[in-house]
Amino acid sequence: MTREKLPGVNIQYPISQLILCGKKTVETRTYPLPAKYLNQEMWIIETPGKSGNFKSRIVGRVIFKRSHQYRDKLDFYKDKKRHCVTPDSPWAWTDLPKWGWELELVHVLKIPVPLNQRIGIKFTKFVDI
Repeated sequence: MTREKLPGVNIQYPISQLILCGKKTVETRTYPLPAKYLNQEMWIIETPGKSGNFKSRIVGRVIFKRSHQYRDKLDFYKDKKRHCVTPDSPWAWTDLPKWGWELELVHVLKIPVPLNQRIGIKFTKFVDI
């Protein structure tokens, strides 16, 4: 594998797996994607969350092509097929604003790469693998 230094975005397991298999095409957050990350290739850093029994690792690459704000709860759940968030999910609609980050490209690594560096809470500036 060639060495690449890219920024990374942290995505909890098992949500990360929905992105990797192509089922989830919109990542949801309570803030817009920072403009500097639009149309930029980024590592997907899979974090264990409550369900995973592993250390954070790089599992693929992604490009976010657009970030948009959902107008309201109805607007949010109309897009459920793309973001895969259900009303009983920990990431369900709340009173906080919800944003959708549209995925353009996903490349899955054949073998996840363990991280040997401290990662940021949401983003990691540059990950060298």
